[in-house]
Order: sequence, then structure tokens, then C-alpha cells
Amino acid sequence: MKKIRLLQKHSLFCLLIALCILMGGIAAEELSPEERGLQIAQAAWEGDTGYGDSISELYMTLRLGSGQDAKRELRIRTLEVSDRETRAMVIFDTPADVRGTALLSHSFTDKSDTQWLYLPEIRREKRIAGGGRSGPFMGSEFSFEDMSSQRVEKFTYKYIADEVLNGITCHVIERYPVEKGSGYTKQVAWLDTKHLRVQKVDYYDRRSELLKTLSSHGYEQHEEKYWRPTTMEMLNHKTGRSTLLEWRNTKFNNGFTTRDFEPNALRNAR
Repeated sequence: MKKIRLLQKHSLFCLLIALCILMGGIAAEELSPEERGLQIAQAAWEGDTGYGDSISELYMTLRLGSGQDAKRELRIRTLEVSDRETRAMVIFDTPADVRGTALLSHSFTDKSDTQWLYLPEIRREKRIAGGGRSGPFMGSEFSFEDMSSQRVEKFTYKYIADEVLNGITCHVIERYPVEKGSGYTKQVAWLDTKHLRVQKVDYYDRRSELLKTLSSHGYEQHEEKYWRPTTMEMLNHKTGRSTLLEWRNTKFNNGFTTRDFEPNALRNAR
């Protein structure tokens, strides 16, 4: 209960800061680094909400080193249930040995996320426990934790600086996971100052060492509002391996309902 109250207070604080900024009540230079980091994260989140639902095709390339690549095709569906909950389902289509495998994530503002993985060879889904969420997702450099919604309330924040990354001026903020079971001690994110799109994220492991870097490129705007990258690459600095995600054919307003994102829907995911 104490943890839920803290998350609720954090969520309320996010809203108050955002309202004060919009009403001109607080100048950016008057904010503490923690307040400004939160302000940037909240503005980025609010700019990407209200889409209802979406579906995208993804092409995943596992770069295993020594020139070895493994390719997979999958789809990801998302649903905004409310301002306190989002859901997502990832479904594998190829190759044949992983076809029908599906991951379901329920993400909340005021309690821990819940994830289920459906494995067609055993015809049942298994719940991903808190500690297991830091493990690799289907052999990729993305963890189960990475595949869940990165809601504002999942972190505390600190603004570091503005700097140029690949010719793009970005806000640099640190974000610290609230969940004690997280595989990360912190993440450092670069968001472009114009649209607040995530350009790069550095992930630090439980030893506070740089573990992975996510780079996003080729953003396209949908519905005259929502920006989505066309490519995302996660590089593991410890192993030298990487995973490339290529996004295609993103569509909104598909008529999904909560019934499409229940554990019993995993077995019939198409």
C-alpha cells in the first residue's frame, strides 16, 4: 500500500508540474534538475497518448556476431485502456519454430506490470515473475522489461544537460526505475528538443555499469501527431551482439478491446 501511495503522489506531482508549465507558472530555469527531468518526461508521454490502439509489423534481426544473423517477423498490438493502464501484445509469425509465440503485457501507473508468455509447443502461457523480467526476450538484446510500457510513473528523473547528438539538439535526462526488481539502476535518455522523440537510451545494469544502448532512427509522423521510429537497434556492450527492429505498416484505430489483450487470447493470437 505504501508503494501504491508513493506512485499515486508521484503521478499527481507529474500533473501539477505539467499544468504549471502550461500556465506559465514555472520557468524552466527555476526548476530543480529533478523537476525539469520530470517535466520533459511528462511532456513526451502526453504528446504520445490518446491514439486509442495501434498495430505494427516488425522485422527483427538478431546479430549474433561472426556474421551470423537470425531473422524473425512479428507484430505488436497496443491498447490504451485508460490513463492508468496500457496493454500490448507481441506475436511471432516466422520462423516456424517460434510461430505463434506471444507476449502479453499489462502496464499500470499504480502497481507492478504483469506479463505472460505463450509458448505454442506446450500450449500454455506462463506468467513472467518480477525477477524474470530482466531476462532476454526470445534471444534478443531486449529484455522482458524493455518490452513493457515505459510509463512516466515507472521512473524518477533528473535533467542533465542539452547537447547535440548526431546533429540533433537533445535534452539529456536520467531516469531511475521505481521497481526494485528492475534489471537497471538507471537509464540515460536523449530526447530531441523539438518533438521530444527518444533518440538514444543508455542502460546501466545492477552494478551501475553500461550494459546496452538503444538507438532509434527514421521517425515518421502518423495521424498528424504520433511519431514512430522506422528502426530501433539495441546494442549489448558486454557481448557485442545487437538486435535490430524495423517497423512497418503502423495503423491506428483498429477497434481492439480489452478482450483482445487477456491471457486467454494469447492462444488464438493471429
